[in-house]
Amino acid sequence: MKLTEEGLKNREVWESKGYQLPQYDRQEMIAKTKENPFWVHFGAGNIFRAFQANLVQNLLNEGTLDRGITVVEGFDYEIIEKAYRPCDNYSVLVTLKADGTLEKTVVGSIAESCILDAENEKEFGRLKEIFEKDSLQLVTFTITEKGYSLVNARGDVLEEVKADFENGPEKPRSYMGKVVALLYHRYMHGEKKVAMVSTDNCSHNGDKLLAAVEGFAKAWVAKGLADEGFLTYLTDETKVSFPWSMIDKITPRPDASVEAILTADGLEDLEPVITSKNTYVAPFVNAEETEYLVIEDKFPNGRPALEKGGIIFTDKETVDKVERMKVCTCLNPLHTALAVYGCVLGYQKISEEMKDRELVRLVEKIGYEEGLPVVVHPGVLDPKEFIDTVLQVRVPNPFMPDTPQRIATDTSQKLAIRFGETIKNYQKTGKKLSDLKLIPLVFAGWIRYLMAVNDAGEAYELSPDPLLEKVCTYVKEVRLGDTVPEDKLHDLLADDRIFGVNLYEVGMAQTVLGYFNELIAGKGAVRSTLQKYVK
Repeated sequence: MKLTEEGLKNREVWESKGYQLPQYDRQEMIAKTKENPFWVHFGAGNIFRAFQANLVQNLLNEGTLDRGITVVEGFDYEIIEKAYRPCDNYSVLVTLKADGTLEKTVVGSIAESCILDAENEKEFGRLKEIFEKDSLQLVTFTITEKGYSLVNARGDVLEEVKADFENGPEKPRSYMGKVVALLYHRYMHGEKKVAMVSTDNCSHNGDKLLAAVEGFAKAWVAKGLADEGFLTYLTDETKVSFPWSMIDKITPRPDASVEAILTADGLEDLEPVITSKNTYVAPFVNAEETEYLVIEDKFPNGRPALEKGGIIFTDKETVDKVERMKVCTCLNPLHTALAVYGCVLGYQKISEEMKDRELVRLVEKIGYEEGLPVVVHPGVLDPKEFIDTVLQVRVPNPFMPDTPQRIATDTSQKLAIRFGETIKNYQKTGKKLSDLKLIPLVFAGWIRYLMAVNDAGEAYELSPDPLLEKVCTYVKEVRLGDTVPEDKLHDLLADDRIFGVNLYEVGMAQTVLGYFNELIAGKGAVRSTLQKYVK
């Protein structure tokens, strides 16, 4: 069984092994898409293959769509060269359900895969052709939040971006420079309408994309390298829009246990490839079944009925409420709590933590009792039902190979939005901050995590975090059994950039310090402290 056009001709063999196959004429779909592309997606990673590509497949199967999607990779060309094209742009989606069953789908909705390389005349020329088309309605992105940044961590303009600012849209080197060059090409061929839709998991993602695009446009216009009307075109929402969106779906990297199942079916050439840029890519993707995509309904060139595939279209204010609901209350804070305590308690899988009575009670209380009373109901999704799904279906799923160590990455960047916003909402609504017992326990747990010693006294490796060097200095000399004085942690607890608020100003610093001293009382102190406060 080979995942190619030729290998899929014997449909009976695939179907006998439980694979769901495309239910449409794929060659006809490809021809129509190449002639009149309607959807281009930048970012050929796992979330795209598990979500957007599968969504289009479902709509092709039911006849809502007759054209597929065009995918473009601009960071790691080997993803296209080694994972997409050898499989004729097919992939296998393995949906890992909480009840232990698997759903195996051969996704064939990708009509064309392209490489975003301005030095490659054939590849970039094809993208220019696509961006000239009247039929192009939406351009979406999953390139991670840093993909939109034009500066480095110090705030200096990136060298490739600086070069593109100087040289204009002819031969751009940076990712966003190439994207804006294609938009400029569309502008020059009739100021054609299009929606530019970031579906990356970051707040106000449409604004981040717009800011990046405008950065190039302003530089080029100022230097006479682009027509002055280009800026007007980009800021006219009747021509080019930058909608906000909220996306949620867990797609861990391809798992060896899933590969073994597919290999046992007889599927060949499944070995994951680690590219020269350290991307881990395979012909298959494993993902959870739950997914959400909420998009601001602003499409100047129209759009197909993608709501039939489960996308929720609404206004900007509602997208913002949904995003805040998820990030500040109903998912991300619970993940972070499980991550820091999971690492300290020696867990290697998030799903295993959901068998731990104290950890389950911890996240239930944070979600239902501390967060839910101040969450703004977005209307299109119910916050309580969202938490129910997170805690009863998504996180406990034993077949999702997600780890507390992965989720603990960059925690210093997450605490302010994931917990600080709830504290601020308590202040705004006049609720007593003293009612918050477990959010301070997470703060203390994170400081305990920074010691890089588990509850049994054994060392572990901290996950990457841009502030590790700074924040670890506060606990560098702390040992289990110590009692830490207030002045040692004062500057950390007062840092509103980390916690979202100055913990002294909101009266929470002493609580966090007290919890921390309990957590470091000795071996087993983390467990006993949790037992004491989550009962």
